[in-house]
Amino acid sequence: MKYPRIAFACVAAAMALVLSAEGVAVAAAPSSTPEVPAGGLPGVSVPTLNWTDCGDGVYQCTPAQVPVDYRQPTGPLLTLQLRRWPAANPATRIGTLFLYAGGPGSSGWSWVQSFATSSPQEIRDRFDIVGFDPRGVQRSQALSCLDGATYRAQWAQVSTRPTPDGFDTAVRLAREFNAACQANSGDLLPYVGAEYQARDLDLLRAAVGDSKLTYHGESYATYVGTVYANLFPHRVRAMILDSGYDPQKYANEPYAYDHGQYLATESGMIRFLDWCAANPSQCAFAADVPAPTTAKLVDKVHAVLDSLDADPVRDETGAVRVNGASMLSELTFRLNGGTRRWVALGDALHAAETRTGSLMYEIGDSDATFNAVNVSVECADRVYPRGLTELKKRLAKAATDAPLTAPGMAYGPPAYDQTHAPACLQWPAERSSRYTGPYTAHGSAPILVFGNTGDPDTPYVDSVVLSQTLENGHLVTWEGEGHTARRKSACTEAYMYEYLLRLTVPPAGTVCKDAPIPM
Repeated sequence: MKYPRIAFACVAAAMALVLSAEGVAVAAAPSSTPEVPAGGLPGVSVPTLNWTDCGDGVYQCTPAQVPVDYRQPTGPLLTLQLRRWPAANPATRIGTLFLYAGGPGSSGWSWVQSFATSSPQEIRDRFDIVGFDPRGVQRSQALSCLDGATYRAQWAQVSTRPTPDGFDTAVRLAREFNAACQANSGDLLPYVGAEYQARDLDLLRAAVGDSKLTYHGESYATYVGTVYANLFPHRVRAMILDSGYDPQKYANEPYAYDHGQYLATESGMIRFLDWCAANPSQCAFAADVPAPTTAKLVDKVHAVLDSLDADPVRDETGAVRVNGASMLSELTFRLNGGTRRWVALGDALHAAETRTGSLMYEIGDSDATFNAVNVSVECADRVYPRGLTELKKRLAKAATDAPLTAPGMAYGPPAYDQTHAPACLQWPAERSSRYTGPYTAHGSAPILVFGNTGDPDTPYVDSVVLSQTLENGHLVTWEGEGHTARRKSACTEAYMYEYLLRLTVPPAGTVCKDAPIPM
């Protein structure tokens, strides 16, 4: 059954609505008042939560029903799955700490356990720690596009070098991917964007009985948090945005945003190879290179990828299991772990020279599942300028400016983040849940933004811009490598926990320079 869009009434003057060029409702004056109902729109029911043991004797679980389409609050419902660590000391309980996993496509339900077990006792004592799978993710009506085998076959058709037919292949693969998304999840595609995710979050805040939200979000979840803070600024108690998105550029200048990510990934790879060249005794990939330099190691990486492109690893039926593109996807992902993983990454690259080791990565069902969400959500959030000519120019620029890592992503199947342009340009669904701004969160409580100077995924400058865009944003910098500051820098974690517990805002210009937390 399709869920058509309908108009809806204004709640109050402060929630007056305007229509963007896409026909999407956007808050013209995003100030929230106590009179605004949970979820921000009239007629929306707060879900009833019935917490029961998850079956492990430690965590509690519950479903929560929310509208599929907030413009039809009495229409079809979607069931979110929640999990919580109950506050260990109820007498000192502050409230609920909501975790929002990034991606998009990661599971907040699963994150609860690792977050709770790695947090200080006072956090575990004083907060119910709640995570959930956002709409379209895993347990919460998972989106589906291509099956694993078909998706793997798409990867077998691409190269890590620009080729004469690379652009046409990328456009065709995206069109096939989109058709599968529409066929398998078309009823939900219009409703998975950040605005509706933020409204879900406000319903859950009300459902647990908190008058204000305490929130920890990483990567893409920083954008959802930013949208929440603009829709409901007076409902923010504490909000941590770790590895922030530049919201204006992400939503409204997508080509520029993608290019920043391409450059960040390339820079992260080059910094790793710089380290290898300077430390061949610790980096197996450089150990057999006479007088190693970064340039020599770049050539070695290209040689491994080129070899796999020309002669992929195949299974007994002859189907491609591993090629340069699949190896590159795993290689760039591992940069997110930071310097703690560089020795292991050097070992893995050395093994890849003989077609062994963990970088011989086979695209599987989990990749198809994750990227179905990653692509669908970001295409719901963003509109690329129409025209294949502009797309071709932009992908060519990415391949030129980031020649080691970008071509295999830009001309590959729809996958992670910056690879979405060919798919989003041809996206078949309406964008009913798209939010386009503003992003100042006027009237909110202080919001903490954390950024790593060596983030290979979400560029550090995005965290800087986000902290400056928010009227009450405050930046904490970690001079370190990897994606997200939590579980990498003890210094940043100390600021996070003190803020969550006592609302303490670090001094302006705070910079952490500590060594990474050991693995």
